[in-house]
Formats: sequence, C-alpha cells, structure tokens
Amino acid sequence: MGTPRGRLEPAQRAIAAAGYVVLFVLGVLEGMIGSFNYSRSPVPLVAIILAVVIFATCVLAGWGTRTLGGGLAPALGWIVASFVLSMGRPNGSIIITNTAAGQWYLYGGSLAAVTGAAAAYILWVRARPRPR
Repeated sequence: MGTPRGRLEPAQRAIAAAGYVVLFVLGVLEGMIGSFNYSRSPVPLVAIILAVVIFATCVLAGWGTRTLGGGLAPALGWIVASFVLSMGRPNGSIIITNTAAGQWYLYGGSLAAVTGAAAAYILWVRARPRPR
C-alpha cells in the first residue's frame, strides 16, 4: 500500500531524479549563455546581473525542491559549463577573458552559485519542521 515515512516509490524517485537533471541542465544553459554574453554593454553590469540570476536560480530551485540537492544542481551545472568554457583551446581562443567583466562573471558567479545553494539550504531545508 504505502511506503514507510520518508521513502519514495520507484516512480517518485525517477521523477525526482529527472527534476534534478533538469535543474542541472538549467545551470549548464545559464553558464553557456552567460559565457558568451557577460561582456555586453554596459560592462561589467551584465556580468553582475548574470551572477544574480544564477544566485536566484539556486535559491528558487532549493525552495522548490526543499532539498540541498535542488539548490546545488543548477550551481554545479553553471560551474561546470562556465569553467569548461573559460579554459583555453588548442588554437588559442578563449571565451571568458581576463577582464573586469570576465572576472566578475566567473568569480562572482561562482560565489553567487555556492551562496545561493547555501542560502536555499539555510532558509528552507534546515528551517522545515522535523516529522515526529
């Protein structure tokens, strides 16, 4: 009939896993889009706005899932995409340059992603009442 408290049915686990994959892919997409648009005018305001967007994504994902993993999934996706695109290529091209906008985007975005996941954990996961 039912499962013990806190246990999910296999179908529910599959849906939850798919949700985390979607959040990870959302983070990857935000990282890819941001990596090509961080230096748009006005510089470095766009890079800062992109960092705020990944922060909001992580906080809202953690709130929506009420789990730490929900906040971490887009953060990890963003970090993977952004850092892979920041590495130099064999032909010498670099997507994220060492400029003020590039530093705001890469380092500010990394800090925002981690802070967003931590904020989601502190605000919603730790704050929810424990079942008795």
